[in-house]
Amino acid sequence: MEMYDLYDADRVPLHKTAARGTRIPANCYHIGIHICIFSTHGELLIQKRQGNKANWPDLWDLSAGGMVSAGERSGEGAERELHEELGLDLPLREMRPYLTVHHATGFDDIYVLTHDVAVSELTLQPEEVQEARWAALSEVEALLDAGAFVPYRKEFIRLLFALRSGRGTCRKEN
Repeated sequence: MEMYDLYDADRVPLHKTAARGTRIPANCYHIGIHICIFSTHGELLIQKRQGNKANWPDLWDLSAGGMVSAGERSGEGAERELHEELGLDLPLREMRPYLTVHHATGFDDIYVLTHDVAVSELTLQPEEVQEARWAALSEVEALLDAGAFVPYRKEFIRLLFALRSGRGTCRKEN
């Protein structure tokens, strides 16, 4: 059973945990992460969620994402999720999230980076991801319009594309 740490509204650890899928107690919050990988050509690596997922089945989504597990820091969770879902090993624990979005049940740390990788080099997690591909902003917006993308606000997607230009290239240290 996956467990995650709980925090107060100021992101101070409460030294309590909750199981994934259970109701979060009042005034408690968890940390989620999303990784947005852009190519040097400005395209976003997107993934199509499996059809058996409880949330947003068969929809396209950002490069990778998930929950930060109990005992992990945000960057560690981002590294783990990226490795699990796409088979990529990038040094995300060294990065700070580019932005954090607050929502009703927690904090969503967003990592924005540039890294060129061939889709054929990815190792997709069969339980989570059915396919991956690169997409321009116009393509992501068209998927949103068609109801084929997780229903983020278009302004949020445009912000992610705008933020990409301020990020360096992520290189794996040898």
